[in-house]
Order: sequence, then structure tokens, then C-alpha cells
Amino acid sequence: MTRVQANTLLLLAGAIWGAGFIAQSTAMETLGPIWFIGLRFAVATLVALPFALWEKSHADCPIRPNDIGGFILTGLALFAAAAFQQVGLLTTTVTNSGFLTGLYVVFTPILTVLLLRRRPHWVIWPAALLASFGIFLLSGGTFAALTLGDMLTIVCAVLWSVQMICVGVFSGRSGRPVALSLIQFSVCAVLGCAAGLLFEPISLAAIKGALPEILYAGFFSSGLAFIFQNVAQRYTTAPQAAIFLSSEALFAALFGVLLLGETISPAGYVGCAIIFVAMLAVELLPALLRERHQGTPVEV
Repeated sequence: MTRVQANTLLLLAGAIWGAGFIAQSTAMETLGPIWFIGLRFAVATLVALPFALWEKSHADCPIRPNDIGGFILTGLALFAAAAFQQVGLLTTTVTNSGFLTGLYVVFTPILTVLLLRRRPHWVIWPAALLASFGIFLLSGGTFAALTLGDMLTIVCAVLWSVQMICVGVFSGRSGRPVALSLIQFSVCAVLGCAAGLLFEPISLAAIKGALPEILYAGFFSSGLAFIFQNVAQRYTTAPQAAIFLSSEALFAALFGVLLLGETISPAGYVGCAIIFVAMLAVELLPALLRERHQGTPVEV
């Protein structure tokens, strides 16, 4: 897979997540946030299973124990991020949640430097700031005083960055991105259902009421989109992936207009353009610089 193909796959994942934000919000009208996480990832596990079996049958070597540990660590980061985001939605606005979650485009390159000692291409820094500013404009250009839900969502953004870095490390090292998907989904399903049993009420009527959202989030947002991310990140870096995945805010606004009759302000359209410029800069500028330097490799 070329880098352009990988980034296109990440863009598709962002589109699926953008549409899934609607399902994620409406599901809590009948179902608790932790139960929603457990059930959506249980569906995602079933989605990933046949693909993981196919991948195993075509693999050159078995998964190493260290890789399994990395897969579990990735699952823990994913569950924590999803939990903080979902619970945060109970006490924050959609505007604040959309902007604060998008801060992972800034946290990811910072954590990449701190944790992996890898310095990304310089274009990542202005592109990350541009994308964050675009998300801010797209969310309305204003947000209320920080609440507990806002603080939880900021923690969520940090944890999304950790999950992206884990995917970049363990997917590339193992060469088994779908196995990584299966194990991280299983971890989220088990932890979500176990925590739901302990802390939230459950009934058949509640599950039935949120079933369309569970199925959409499980099959598309959790299943396919995260598999796309795990496969694509073998051919790109976590900071670059964060830029393209931040397009979920753009697609969330688009689907809000198409499906819910919402409107985008003039500032929101400017935000869309800024996000698009940030993605183009990450994709095109390193290649142009490589040509100028006569083929000198540039890490992005």
C-alpha cells in the first residue's frame, strides 16, 4: 500500500467516525455509556473475527507473545479513550466534545517525541495547529466554561493519541493489523460489559432501544473504521494519521447537515477549508521537499 492509499483509507475511517458521532450521542437516550461501549465492541469483535482468521491463514509466522501484549495494551488505551469520551458526553456539549476530542492532532506528535523519541517532519506541527483551529471553527468558534465532561474529553484526546501511537508501533512490528483489531476489540468488549454489570443498569428494552446505534457503531465505527486505521498505519506515521483522522469533525458536521437538518456557520465553512488545507500540506509538502532535495528521504 502506498502512503497516498493509506491516507485515503484513514480519510474513509474519519468519514465513518463522523457519521458515527450521531449514533454515539443518541444511543445514550436509552442505554448507559459503558454498556454501549461493551456492546458495540462485542459486535466489532464478531466483524473482525473472519478477517483475522483469513489474515492468520496467510501469515508467514505466528504472532509473538510480545506482540500480543502490545495488542492488549492498545485495547486498554482504546477502551479508556472511548469510556472518557462517552461518559464526557453526558455533561458536555457536542460543540465542546467535538473540539476537545480533536486535540489529539496536537497531542499525537508531542507524545511521539516524548515516548518514541521520533521527531516528525516539521510540517506536522503547523498542520496539527491548523487542523485544531479548523475543528474549533467548525464546532462554532466558541465554547462554554469547562465542565467535568470537558475535562474527561481532554483526557480522552490524550488517550486517543496513545492508542494511535500503539497502533503505529505494534501494527507495523507484527505485520498483523487485523489480529491487533480483533484483540483490542475483545479487550474493549470484555471490559465494557464487565464495568456495565458493576456500575450501570441494563434491560432488554434498553438494548432494543439502542440497537440501531449499537449495530452501526459496532459494524462500521468500531469494526471497519478501526481495521482501516490499523491497516493504514503500517504505511504512515501516527502524527500524519492524526491529521487525516481529524477529518471526522468535518464529516460529523456534513452528516449533521444531511441527516439532522443542522446548519454550518460561515466560520464553520472556513474551518472545513482549513482542515482540508492541513491534510493537503501533510500529503503534498514532504513529497515536494523530497524532489527539491533530489530524493533525500524525509520522515513524516
